[in-house]
Amino acid sequence: MADQDLMRQRPAALLPTVCDAFCDFATLPRRCTAWPLAEGHSGGGTHASLRDVQQSLKTAATHGRWQWPGRPIVFLSDPHADAEGFLRSLAAAGTIRRIGPRPADFALTRFGWQAQIVVGGDCLDKGPSNLDMLDALAALLASGADVHLLAGNHDLRFMLAVQALTGPRSTLSEHLFVRMGRKTVPLLREVWDRFPTADLMHDLPDEATCRARIFPSKKWARAFPDRAAAHLSTSAIGKELRRLRSKQGQFDTEVAKAGMTMRMVYAAALMCRDLFLAPGGAYAWFYDRMEMIQRSGSLLFVHAGLDDAMCALLAAGGPDAVNARFRHEARRDPFAFYFGPVANLVRTKYRETDKHLTDAGVRCLHAKGIKMVVQGHVNNHHGQRLLAKRGLLHLEGDVTLDRASRRLEGLSGIGAGATLIHPSGDIIGLSADFPQAKHFHPEHSAIGRLPA
Repeated sequence: MADQDLMRQRPAALLPTVCDAFCDFATLPRRCTAWPLAEGHSGGGTHASLRDVQQSLKTAATHGRWQWPGRPIVFLSDPHADAEGFLRSLAAAGTIRRIGPRPADFALTRFGWQAQIVVGGDCLDKGPSNLDMLDALAALLASGADVHLLAGNHDLRFMLAVQALTGPRSTLSEHLFVRMGRKTVPLLREVWDRFPTADLMHDLPDEATCRARIFPSKKWARAFPDRAAAHLSTSAIGKELRRLRSKQGQFDTEVAKAGMTMRMVYAAALMCRDLFLAPGGAYAWFYDRMEMIQRSGSLLFVHAGLDDAMCALLAAGGPDAVNARFRHEARRDPFAFYFGPVANLVRTKYRETDKHLTDAGVRCLHAKGIKMVVQGHVNNHHGQRLLAKRGLLHLEGDVTLDRASRRLEGLSGIGAGATLIHPSGDIIGLSADFPQAKHFHPEHSAIGRLPA
């Protein structure tokens, strides 16, 4: 059956009912169209990219039929500290009904009780309030919804920055707070303002000593290359040195912009260690609940992507093996973890400098019945995109929700959108930045041709 015939026959079954009296959803699409794979905003936009999608689907088909979840899945990703964008997206997907203006003022809809919600990572950084975003996520977890929380690179950077500053100092880790902490300075300020962080100042040394603890030592640049050689190539080591030089000035700028001293920054980091990393901390649940991957049938949900090593581990032990390795490594050695294959799952963009996904890794996934990756990490301005990357079908589900990114990239207002995956195999890309909901079914959709 052609896509447009399907749209005419059962649009109500594919699009959710929206219940939100606190948001104007005038730009949210209420009609479906066949996924415009030939267009650059929704696919690759070239003849080669379209052929790659066709070949990926053809290859996947040789490994049996697609397996679909037993109930709907709602995927939304990269809310980036914008609770309102997060809540609007949940409402746009039909999972919640807003009953007030605060982050926890909502109730699950009937569809929200039925669906599985996958949050694809990057809850932190960029937006107006990290803590409001975490409060909204906590309320969703407390509502009884079936929620799977995936790690994002920004989430892990914050964790590793706090570990590096408040844990044992070493040549490999002493630069990581400045290297990774610039974008989290607003979160440190929020923690300072909301929690009794000032009480910690009594036991801290003076400003100069705190600065010396936060920044790498003068000997670091000479000692780092030898120590890092076991983890990074020579070119990657040089890149890390250059990056740190540029980020030192940026860090000072962000701290001054936040109206903080280095003593305040250090005190806030200590408070974050207690809040996020200590057992029983107010936000310890955030990292305790976090996973690297989630699988449902033929679909694999991950923040960024894969490499051959993770494909092999996934094939040997399934998602539990990958998530167990994440929990085992994440809080041991911050540097080795961040530049290793597990953290590559949240960092890769399949660049030459990333861990490599080859035909062997893709064959490994296909042999285990995994046919498509659903990811965040790569933000788009016109809703979701479908691409073949390294021979494997990928759905990019980051639709630029947070208002900070939108302002910088020329998008208006606050974003709203989600990807809905139905048990029938129908996939719906919903975004307030595209006039129609995009529909795709890997086994039924006709792959269009590029315009001449």
